Amino acid sequence: MKRNIMHKGERMKEEYDLSTMKSRPNPYAKQLKKQVTMRLEEEVIDYFKSMSERAGIPYQSLINLYLKDCVRSRRQLTMAWE
Repeated sequence: MKRNIMHKGERMKEEYDLSTMKSRPNPYAKQLKKQVTMRLEEEVIDYFKSMSERAGIPYQSLINLYLKDCVRSRRQLTMAWE
């Protein structure tokens, strides 16, 4: 496939006709997130919402980042019933 590469000094067009573009599969589709339903206690949600406001990112993204960190570090859950 031939690619048009802009060279230094060239300008972009004012408008592009996207109706002539051919569709193709998303190369990142396997990396997309999967939607799930979880029942979390209000205290947990409030905790992550508070952290997300300070971090400036959505709380769902913060929960995902935390869980991803657990996976990557192979953190093991320790259960202690009272």
